[in-house]
Amino acid sequence: MITFLICLALLVGAYFTYGRYLERLVKIDPKAETPCHRLYDGVDYVPLPRWRTFLIQLLNIAGTGPIFGAILGACFGPVAFIWITLGGIFMGAMHDFVSGVMLVRNDGLSIPEVVGRYLGGGMRQFMRLFSVLLLVLVGAVFVLSPAQLLNSLTPSVSVPVWVWIILAYYFVATLLPIDKIIGKIYPIFGVALIVMVVGLVGALIVGGWHIPELTTLHNFQLDPKSLPIFPTLCITIACGAISGFHATQSPLMARCVGNERECRSVFYGAMISESIIALIWAAAAMAFFGGAGELSEALGAHNGSAAWAVNTVSNGLLGVVGGILALLGVVAAPITSGDTAFRSARLIIADMLHLEQRSYLKRFYICIPLFVVGYWITTVNFDVVWRYFAWTNQTLATLVLWSIAVYLMRHRWNVWVALLPAIFMTYVCASFLFVSEQFFGLENRLWAYVLGGVVTLGVLLLMIFKLRRDYAKGDA
Repeated sequence: MITFLICLALLVGAYFTYGRYLERLVKIDPKAETPCHRLYDGVDYVPLPRWRTFLIQLLNIAGTGPIFGAILGACFGPVAFIWITLGGIFMGAMHDFVSGVMLVRNDGLSIPEVVGRYLGGGMRQFMRLFSVLLLVLVGAVFVLSPAQLLNSLTPSVSVPVWVWIILAYYFVATLLPIDKIIGKIYPIFGVALIVMVVGLVGALIVGGWHIPELTTLHNFQLDPKSLPIFPTLCITIACGAISGFHATQSPLMARCVGNERECRSVFYGAMISESIIALIWAAAAMAFFGGAGELSEALGAHNGSAAWAVNTVSNGLLGVVGGILALLGVVAAPITSGDTAFRSARLIIADMLHLEQRSYLKRFYICIPLFVVGYWITTVNFDVVWRYFAWTNQTLATLVLWSIAVYLMRHRWNVWVALLPAIFMTYVCASFLFVSEQFFGLENRLWAYVLGGVVTLGVLLLMIFKLRRDYAKGDA
């Protein structure tokens, strides 16, 4: 348990140390007028208290990612603790915080518009299409996963019925002003999520469960050859370490933050909290099944179902009542991320077409096709498509990291806090293309890693040229 407790302490401490350093780096200005005041529209630009924006942001980004991904990532062994901790502090939380500040200072525009300002018009067009497709896919998946979990709690209500109920809620929540449903209900869901993870930690400590220590880098996957720790672990655990999906959600709260001083708690703090959730679920999964190897075997016997593992661990550690409460916390996370995924898609389309969103009718025009496509996806077997989502998600995070680097360079601030993570994540995504059987799956692993390095070097050289040009251009 020592490794787990050290990682937990590092995550908590990072909020007060590295988070504060980043706050000074980007020169947070408490006197600056934020978008919710300057562009107030009563729909998306609405001032909300800091505690509400924090809880909403946490639920927006959480989904099932830091839970399902952490359980699957725990199959690699205690090394997952290191990736969650270092990734969360220096990559994920930095990514969420600085991009969040960029969004606040760019009128709370959607991430494709802001990335386009720093990486060019071509990237803006790519990000628009890519982000909308990604968000609709995420929204559809976050219809199915809570529907399946709710069906396990209420077998008399079928999965399709739950799908329709959840979709109906999504439609209403996406259409209404942000302070009507999201601003009122999400804080309650946020408390449920926090109670769930606190309950798990308490059960692990009081129950005397053994959490494995990091004494080896052995890969405990059933097929370690096809699933090497690097770069597969960095792709498997996205939410909880670093996730591009977060950048698509942050504009929602960038339009509600009342003061720049709130950015550290809302963006950096929410990501650190998500990392803690991932750390706890990875620890709980390994402890409950008796180790990473045993966890891998249990998941293998149940077709790799993380949902089954969540149900089993929750009931096993917390009992029937506590298990139900924990599952409700797990259900709340994807439902809230699902409806804000659709809401974010609406905002991206509205920003792209320059459509004001005060009118219900204009919001309705955008929402209808989004939900039609979303429902269609829930009826299709998209398991193969979903396998590629994790890589796509990390690629999006990499693009945002590069835009952060350009932003810092233009202001002549410390660019290394973004440049090093951008290079690392570029290599993760590039090498995964050649290592994973989902893509090229080269038998010669040495060549796979070398080719990943060649791609990374090419991207780095292009970005060095751009960074030098932006440095010469200065503040912009």
